[in-house]
Amino acid sequence: MATVELTKENFDQTVSENDFILIDFWASWCGPCRQFAPVYDAASERHDDLVFAKVDTEAQQELAAAFEIRSIPTLMIVRDNVAVFAQPGALPEAALEDVIGQARALDMDEVRKSVAEADAKNAEGAAGA
Repeated sequence: MATVELTKENFDQTVSENDFILIDFWASWCGPCRQFAPVYDAASERHDDLVFAKVDTEAQQELAAAFEIRSIPTLMIVRDNVAVFAQPGALPEAALEDVIGQARALDMDEVRKSVAEADAKNAEGAAGA
């Protein structure tokens, strides 16, 4: 499956319409990004049930800033509108496959519960400050 180019115009719709999306934050001048691209593209062919997307951090600076991208490439995985993985650095093929497998294995009910508990705790801390 071909990768999808994400922009600030299509980002929200793409993420909300897909329950499992991998996002590669990259730039054309970045050597490690160019090394990671064929690994990422090959994985997209093997996992045609997942959405593989790319954000060109030069063209989409607002989007990169919104996610506080400080180093590229950065790989992010979003499941059910929850970012479950984000890590800078070019992953070798085996590591990328491992990350995809771990993300597939997540119990999203547990993840949502943990997020809700963290949000509640943060709200309590903010109210008490």
